[in-house]
Amino acid sequence: MKTWRNLFLGLLILTSSVAGFWWWTRPAEQAALPPLLAAGTSAEGFARALAPREFVFPLDHGPHLDFQTEWWYYTGNLETDDRGDRDDRGDRGARYGYQLTIFRRGLTPGATPADGLRTNQIYFAHFAITDVARGTHRAAERFSRGAGGLAGAQGEPTFAVWLEDWRIEALNADGSAVRLRAQEAGLSLDLELRSAKPVVLQGERGLSPKSSAPGNASYYVSYTRLATTGTLTLDDQTVAVRGESWFDHEWSTSALGPQGQGWDWFSLQLSDGRELMLFQIRNADGSLDQVSGGTLIAADGTTTRLLADDVVLEPLETWTSPRSGATYPIAWRVLIAGHGLDLTVRAQVPAQEMPFAFTYWEGTVAVTGTANDQTVMGFGYLEMTGYLGSMQGVF
Repeated sequence: MKTWRNLFLGLLILTSSVAGFWWWTRPAEQAALPPLLAAGTSAEGFARALAPREFVFPLDHGPHLDFQTEWWYYTGNLETDDRGDRDDRGDRGARYGYQLTIFRRGLTPGATPADGLRTNQIYFAHFAITDVARGTHRAAERFSRGAGGLAGAQGEPTFAVWLEDWRIEALNADGSAVRLRAQEAGLSLDLELRSAKPVVLQGERGLSPKSSAPGNASYYVSYTRLATTGTLTLDDQTVAVRGESWFDHEWSTSALGPQGQGWDWFSLQLSDGRELMLFQIRNADGSLDQVSGGTLIAADGTTTRLLADDVVLEPLETWTSPRSGATYPIAWRVLIAGHGLDLTVRAQVPAQEMPFAFTYWEGTVAVTGTANDQTVMGFGYLEMTGYLGSMQGVF
């Protein structure tokens, strides 16, 4: 009974806190905000991503409070050291995937002067670890307000983003090396990431359109291959791990086009030293938006923009979630004929649905195939949204 009482009290406090936050910061004309962290709030007054711009780091790793929506997104594929002793769980060379993403949503443009807990910024975060050998995927979600030190972001003097004790903190001046820390109910990570390549400006010099309408775009930068070391903890058993991670940072005041249903997004790290970022935006009538495409990053860090006609993404296999009923493609053929790539991308664990305020699939994938008729392998992450309905207003 005590456990249930504590759970009820916790939910009551969280609900009251978020409701109070919304009340203090809501636009005067809105008596109540809809679900999904005020996704339906007006974009009036917020800046739009209209044209390519110059980027300055580490400042641009920090928040852009004139834009409505922003996220800092880390994923990675890790393994225990198979050259040493068995880890605490009895595994040698075991594989894991992880995600740590912190989102910011502005209810009004610009920063609010420090005033206790009053703020116009809400932060929420997703944290997940996939244990490939055991076929398990565990995830946690948090919400907080951007005030009182509870949550926030900064670009200078040192890049940092945090939501309570889930933290991203730079280890060097330009933010290309960071430490990630998060823990929740027997699940934790403590990782150091160091980029092996320069920052990538996605789309057209950092401008990534989401539909043909002007301003329906984000500013989008990435570190596509970060050498990673540290520890993961699952059920109080800690393992030392190493591997590679990927970082995406996007900010926008944007939405999908009027027919937009959702998107499929891939971040792939290949054994030949190249990386691929690919996305397609699916319309309600089954067609693909022509802004779909991606970026091919060469081993030396140079980039080639890929347009919609350059890429074929073909679903090969599906999985249906027993929780939500959504059916997701969990295996894909990726064909980029102009660059000699014919790849199969397959989920390492089918059940990697994120069961949160909005439901989506996000998980680790393995890559096999050929590059110019030579065998190539790799790992990456796949995100799929809109399989339960339209994602309008989420961007």
